[in-house]
Amino acid sequence: MPDRNTGHLLECQLCLHKNLKTILSLGHQPVVQEYLTKDDLHKPEVTYPLNLCRCSRCGLLQLDYIVDPKIVFPAHYPYRTGLTNMLIRNFRSLADLLEKNYQLTQKDLIVDIGSNDGTLLEGFKAKGMRVLGIEPTDAAKVANKYGITTLQEYLNKETTKKVLKKYGRARIVTATNVFAHINNVPQLMSNIKGLLTADGVFVSESQYLMDIFEKLEFDTVYHEHLRFYSLKPLARLFAAHGCSLVDAERISAAGGSIRVYARLGKHPMSARAKKLMATEEKAGLYDPIVLQQWAERIIRAKNDLVALLLRCKKTGARIAGVGSPARSNTLLGFTKINEHLLEYACEKSGSPKIGLYTPGTHLLVVDEKQLLLDQPEYALILSWHIGEELIKILRKQGYKGKFIMPLPKPIIISNI
Repeated sequence: MPDRNTGHLLECQLCLHKNLKTILSLGHQPVVQEYLTKDDLHKPEVTYPLNLCRCSRCGLLQLDYIVDPKIVFPAHYPYRTGLTNMLIRNFRSLADLLEKNYQLTQKDLIVDIGSNDGTLLEGFKAKGMRVLGIEPTDAAKVANKYGITTLQEYLNKETTKKVLKKYGRARIVTATNVFAHINNVPQLMSNIKGLLTADGVFVSESQYLMDIFEKLEFDTVYHEHLRFYSLKPLARLFAAHGCSLVDAERISAAGGSIRVYARLGKHPMSARAKKLMATEEKAGLYDPIVLQQWAERIIRAKNDLVALLLRCKKTGARIAGVGSPARSNTLLGFTKINEHLLEYACEKSGSPKIGLYTPGTHLLVVDEKQLLLDQPEYALILSWHIGEELIKILRKQGYKGKFIMPLPKPIIISNI
């Protein structure tokens, strides 16, 4: 939806209140997926303000600067869901759960917004259901190649009309790791409502503010993520658009997410969701003083990580980065960790990022096989949200050095 609300915002994205207070400034940073070629390193690089702010009325944490979606999600957007085993497992279990809880049948239509390469929809298609993806990047071509019908478009009024005319309404509409990415919230909600049957269910998965808070996951703050959800602002959002937040659960995906279920009309909220909301209140997610203390802890973690890496480098050790997810570029950019501290960052074979350079910090991304050949003394786990899994895999593959886990507290791990 590249039609509204870009640039510097003066009002809350949900409730339009004009009193946004900065909680944490991460400086000016490039778009995290704008990886560079070797020639690009000799050209100017555009950066944008990256500030985490709080609405003093509804409590939503959000960015106060929105980059044009055509820049953030260009056709060549390199991310592929199917390269992450954790997400594949998560989406398969989601398909099983929804089929069971909502008695889905093969005549039901499942629509996935921001469907990427179609990984989520594969689970529903395997059950014989009708599936449709809506994806603006070239990942749509990958999905269509593998038989997941996908429209390569942004979700907007025209796309919604097209879907209704050709496919009808959807029993399930999903938006996993995109519901907080799309600007113009009123139009977004209008389109989601337009896609659903009367008894349909909207299911979103987003980075959960509670996990970001508890684990100091400041690296989830980047220009794709416009809003950082907790349940009170979400319940307010749905109610304002004639819907109800009926259930919510914490899931482990992407370092900790919140899966939220919403339906058209007025419906009671589950006891599980009410309990989560009470936990948020107790933790201080709506207390500006507590949030400011949290920001101060993040600054200390940043300084501790840099100090740890410098101590390692002073011994003559080599350090390589493991993984180059989008979030790692916020971590690298905020800490100013570049080629003077890391040899390179390595990605899983097949990643479209291999051979390119990280935005802002200009680390070369190489195949993870290089790590096993070079055997640097330390491996900094940039994909630390799935760090335990990665460490076990790399040990099994033959990496002999020590691991550095950057957050929530920078530590060296040697005995795994």
